[in-house]
Amino acid sequence: MVKNPSATFFVRVESDSMKHAGIFSDDVLVIDRSVQPTHGCIVVAAVYGEMVVKRLALTDNTLTLVSENPDYAPIVVSDSEDCHIWGVVVGSIRVF
Repeated sequence: MVKNPSATFFVRVESDSMKHAGIFSDDVLVIDRSVQPTHGCIVVAAVYGEMVVKRLALTDNTLTLVSENPDYAPIVVSDSEDCHIWGVVVGSIRVF
């Protein structure tokens, strides 16, 4: 699961915002910072200093972070907003 050890880290999920993508609270995500984020991939991002896991949508020079749960509104990011993509989710681990 780890192709780039020096660029890989693990994050425990604390939300149900990605449940329709098969990512649930308490899952551990494998994040690779060396993978280029592209439209449609699931990323870990810091928005206003808060870490989120969302699907990346890039359209017409607009970056939107989309949940896979209709209870959560998309986050539209403008150039002036504080957003940093930390890495791309390349795997997940569910511990029972």
